[in-house]
Amino acid sequence: MSFRTIIVDDEPLAHRRLALRMDGVDDVEIVAQCGNGRSALVEIAKLKPDLVFLDIQMPGMDGLDVIKALPDTGCFPEVVFVTAYDQYAVSAFQAHALDYLLKPIEDARLEQSLDRVRQQAMNRAANTRVQNLIAFVAELTGEPIEKVTQKVVEGRPLVPPAFRDVLKIKDGGDVTNVPMPEIDWVDAAGDYMCVHAQGETHIMRSTMKELEKQLDPQYFQRVHRSTIVNLGRVKKVCSHINGEYFLVLDNGTEIKMSRSYKAKIRHFR
Repeated sequence: MSFRTIIVDDEPLAHRRLALRMDGVDDVEIVAQCGNGRSALVEIAKLKPDLVFLDIQMPGMDGLDVIKALPDTGCFPEVVFVTAYDQYAVSAFQAHALDYLLKPIEDARLEQSLDRVRQQAMNRAANTRVQNLIAFVAELTGEPIEKVTQKVVEGRPLVPPAFRDVLKIKDGGDVTNVPMPEIDWVDAAGDYMCVHAQGETHIMRSTMKELEKQLDPQYFQRVHRSTIVNLGRVKKVCSHINGEYFLVLDNGTEIKMSRSYKAKIRHFR
């Protein structure tokens, strides 16, 4: 990447020296040199540079005035202020300058400033990639961009994992494939899970936590520390006087929903 750069300084010798020093920098391309603030505004609007080295103290429109006059178009260049007077430092950073160089500019300090420009460009590129990914995932899943962004902030997967169509239950050397839609509910019995499906009970060795990872939460929800239910099988939700609920399945089975899982009630409405 090459940073298209404009140098703005009312002293011709000063901006020629700066341009000469950056002539050998591979990733810097000087696209214009301006002697005053007004011509700088014109060139910035026309050339849309990535970087501007901007003298603060200039007659008429000074460097700070130039920053104030720039339109907020979303293509704002990085700005490094250059001046012989350090009393402008606070004002420079208040104007959102990336850096502040004092004349005469030392080579090491100039290189440090360019490193800041490079790092800022990398940060912006990374942020743009993240934003593009968020927009793509939002379009792919139909979720609002705000919701996808929250997943990124919380470190959660952007796209839900794929779930199998069948639950494989091993019994010795045999394997029974139980279609997921046929499962009515699952309850724990010690180190085993009882998978109830279409009037049959299949026994599998697993923990509740391990089994829960295999079941799509769009269709299966845990309603008790030892019970998972197929949402599509719930025919009725009955409240109890002690704040608990009972779920009545379409086959007549009643399943207790404990108070600690009360928030799951929203899945049945």
